[in-house]
Amino acid sequence: MIIAQKFLCRSLLILSVAIFPGCTVNPATGEQSFTAFMSPDKEREIGAEEHPKILKQFGGVYDDVEVSAYVAEIGFQLVKVSEMPDLAFRFTVLNDEKINAFALPGGYVYVTRGLIALAESEAELAGVIGHEIGHVTARHTAERYSSTMATNLGLTILNILGSVYGAPGEATQVLSAGAESILKGYSREQELEADMLGVRYVNRVGYDANAMTSFFRKLKGNDELHAAMEDRPTNEENFSHQSTHPRTTQRIEQAIQLASATTVADPIINRDRFLNTVDGIIFGDDPAQGIRKGRDFIHPDMRFKFTVPEGFVMYNSPSRVVARHKNKSAILFDMESSSRAKEFTDLKQYLTNEWGGKLGLEGVERIDVNGMETWTGNTIQSTNQGRRDVRLVVIRDGPDEIFRFAFLTPVDVLSSMETALKRTTYSVQRISEAEAQAVKPLRVRVLRADADVTADDLAATMDVHAFQKEWLELMNAGIDFSNLSDNTRIKIIQE
Repeated sequence: MIIAQKFLCRSLLILSVAIFPGCTVNPATGEQSFTAFMSPDKEREIGAEEHPKILKQFGGVYDDVEVSAYVAEIGFQLVKVSEMPDLAFRFTVLNDEKINAFALPGGYVYVTRGLIALAESEAELAGVIGHEIGHVTARHTAERYSSTMATNLGLTILNILGSVYGAPGEATQVLSAGAESILKGYSREQELEADMLGVRYVNRVGYDANAMTSFFRKLKGNDELHAAMEDRPTNEENFSHQSTHPRTTQRIEQAIQLASATTVADPIINRDRFLNTVDGIIFGDDPAQGIRKGRDFIHPDMRFKFTVPEGFVMYNSPSRVVARHKNKSAILFDMESSSRAKEFTDLKQYLTNEWGGKLGLEGVERIDVNGMETWTGNTIQSTNQGRRDVRLVVIRDGPDEIFRFAFLTPVDVLSSMETALKRTTYSVQRISEAEAQAVKPLRVRVLRADADVTADDLAATMDVHAFQKEWLELMNAGIDFSNLSDNTRIKIIQE
């Protein structure tokens, strides 16, 4: 991206100095960057506008004052030594179990509780936050936006020049394809640049920059574990030249080089302080968003549950539940908004004219699911993955509640899957108040292990339903379980 920025600045100057006066030296990188179409004030405005949307999409703010204050404290230490110490940064812990961190322009930095649970020390967490601060100080969003705007205008100019001077039409096509490749999300160069800035900031504060390397290894290990759980290739095996993020191994190698290039006397790691803070943090689903227990999905607040068939892996988010099978079948579950549900007193009409109105459903019929009115219908649809049988199911239990299932099944496996999918529909049921109160989230628990305890012993105490030992080793990647000493602090997962 650095090369692309220099090329863009030169090209735009050739096209029209008056139109594009925005090539400047970035204070964080020392390189020329093109940010003419997004000023710092505009960055702050966009960040403020998008912040509420981010909270809604990612489950809101994680309700733990101590954890939030801890993340903000680390963040502000890093900001002070950055090139933008006076920018009003805002650090937010999101109530999301996925491993994620990102930044909006204007200083809005987000870290999920899932990422915090995976980390093992304050230095590792500081490395992640430093990376996201680097995206802000390098003004990567402004670069992307300005480059996109300039490319669009540049294409217009090229089209005009081409029509006047007879330039071949392929020229604009090539530029368009190149723009799409360069401008799609953060480029590899921008990600690596943010890593470089992150190392710079953690070194200036005094953290151990090698912790960035150890956390990158955790990211790679997390992907490998989930790939094993889901019986799929790892993301690195799926990597393509169009991906905008570099391979994790490439980032690990760069982090090692950057960390070894500078030396900090008595570097800060703060593992104990970190473990004290994260002891008790929710791991996985928050009951407020529903909880996965094996093949069951249970929503204690709304007091219902259902069960997916064997072989499906569930994914939960604030807005929907998705279950996928390796044979390309999928189950999508969500609920209509209460206000919209109240508008439709005729559930059949809602299915055929509203939710499934554009599908031309066939075989529409009413069934009974544990005393709740239910309507279903199906159709065959062509998708980019082949022909799919699409069956929609709507279930009503109360004037403001409509449960919705969409079952997508490859037509060649439908006969073998049909019975199991029907069982999912008929598994929807209400739970009692006592059952709802008994639902507890998994949490990260920190304990002290004795020297004679083995990894197998500790894994047996984990409340995850599969891959217990793999989860134990991933969350404690810095621990040698073959050589434990008394009172070694270990993270485990329990209710």
